[in-house]
Amino acid sequence: MNEKLPKEAVLLIIDVQNAIDDPQWCKYGRRNNAAAEENMSVLLTAWRQSIRRVIHVRHESREANSTYRSGAPGFDFKVCAMPTEGELIITKHVNSAFIGTNLEKILRQTNTSYLVIFGVITNNSVEATVRMAGNLGFTVFLVEDATFTFARPDYNGQVRTAEEVHAMSLANLDKEYCTVISSAALQSLI
Repeated sequence: MNEKLPKEAVLLIIDVQNAIDDPQWCKYGRRNNAAAEENMSVLLTAWRQSIRRVIHVRHESREANSTYRSGAPGFDFKVCAMPTEGELIITKHVNSAFIGTNLEKILRQTNTSYLVIFGVITNNSVEATVRMAGNLGFTVFLVEDATFTFARPDYNGQVRTAEEVHAMSLANLDKEYCTVISSAALQSLI
């Protein structure tokens, strides 16, 4: 895409909550994209200045030991993606922001066809939401350096680095469900 994103494009921010800073997420190794929060903040500022809509997705886990459960310190949004007055907050209980929420209805009612997505975790809630958005017919841009994940074992038990997990997730999504884009490239489209 060489032209600017349409004014009705929506920035969808997935699960950028303090819960993601809990050490339990790094039990197999460090996360990737150390500058992700900085990129999130820069993009969010530029998006707001362009007078486009922002929707924040908050995960509210129903599991007692989850870092994302309501009332726990991790439930709060991270400073880099703190909602401001007038920005919509969608609460979800599963990985996809479209399951059990009114997100699709809101997007359809506002004639939204373009979504820009960033957040956490690449191979979980981000991937599930992007896949569903693509399947529902939205044109989706996923910001690869404003999204991150953690090292984890593959199906055979071999621990994969966060970079490997992230790259495979992006490969699964790009050109089928979305267009993977860098934050610098996105800024030229805002």
